[in-house]
Amino acid sequence: MPYETESRTFTWTTPGQADLSRLLSMTGLEQLQAMRAGEMPHPPIMDTLGFTDLRPEAGRVVVEMPAAEFHYNPLGGVHGGVISTLLDTAAACAVHTTLAVGEFYTSVDLTVKFLRPVTVDSGLLTCEGTVIQRGRRTALAQAQLTDGLGKLVAHATSTCMIFPVEG
Repeated sequence: MPYETESRTFTWTTPGQADLSRLLSMTGLEQLQAMRAGEMPHPPIMDTLGFTDLRPEAGRVVVEMPAAEFHYNPLGGVHGGVISTLLDTAAACAVHTTLAVGEFYTSVDLTVKFLRPVTVDSGLLTCEGTVIQRGRRTALAQAQLTDGLGKLVAHATSTCMIFPVEG
């Protein structure tokens, strides 16, 4: 029995093609603001998953993405990995906003709690990431994901390691 299929096409800019010296001369908040303004390319994961907005401010980031069928697992709900990626993006980018010139970071862990099922009927997913504590070498952040009705569907905490740019 043939199944109906759909397709999706997207494009992206390869990371590292942007002026690296310019990127390294900016704070983390300035980097994300430049990406939002279209002055620097945003990460390809935003196109891959269909993120529609990323709003950075000091210690806080809001990311939006409409729930779509291409996010589905075999049972017809948005895959937990997609939800986790959205939560990780918001929490980690909140930490990104705190970086000084010459600092990088990477995620150390992500703890996710799934609270409600998510489907296309959930509408626009909004994920708010905030920094809980920022130290010299580590930062703790959280993210809350709500559906189009404002109901909390998932929550996460993340630890990030902060380190100086080498070379």
